[in-house]
Amino acid sequence: MSYWEHRKPVQRARAVDVDAVAHVAVELLDEGGLRALTLRAVASRLDVAPASLYSRVDSVDDLFDLALDHALGDDAVVRQALAITDLDGLMLAYYRHLVAHPWACQVIAMRAPRGPHHLRLSETICVQLIEAGDPQPLATAYALSNLAIGSATTAHAASDEHPTEVDPDLAPVYAGLHREANVSEPETTFIAGIVALRDR
Repeated sequence: MSYWEHRKPVQRARAVDVDAVAHVAVELLDEGGLRALTLRAVASRLDVAPASLYSRVDSVDDLFDLALDHALGDDAVVRQALAITDLDGLMLAYYRHLVAHPWACQVIAMRAPRGPHHLRLSETICVQLIEAGDPQPLATAYALSNLAIGSATTAHAASDEHPTEVDPDLAPVYAGLHREANVSEPETTFIAGIVALRDR
């Protein structure tokens, strides 16, 4: 169950601030990836007892949900892209956000993003697709989001990858195309994918 489906009401005046929890969770994930995020680590950085976090969250899964949405809402470039009608620009901003926070793609693979900032992103994508006359806005929105997530997931590996020859005996067509092509940077490939989806 997502954090957003069972948010706990504040029971006492000195309850731990959930925004502070989310902010610290993002810091820990940016610094050390998924394994760095624990209730104990968050409590330590907030200088509170681990037990006090249970007034706001049930488990580390809630921390993942909070961090995922907080990071997106804190991204000034994404916020700016949401305010204008430019679907390509919005998807590029989202892709860059995911590249900047590699753990976010891993969390999305485990936890459907249902926080308010992600819902606003999904709403904006769907509205812009409808206004553009897309006959299947939800399917296209999922395709665009999945393209961004998948492209961001492989972006770091692609930048470190050394060119390798493709065996022409095993894959002659692919090998030929590989020889002829000037392999693009990950972001350029992502933009080409957006265009291909939009113009299909």
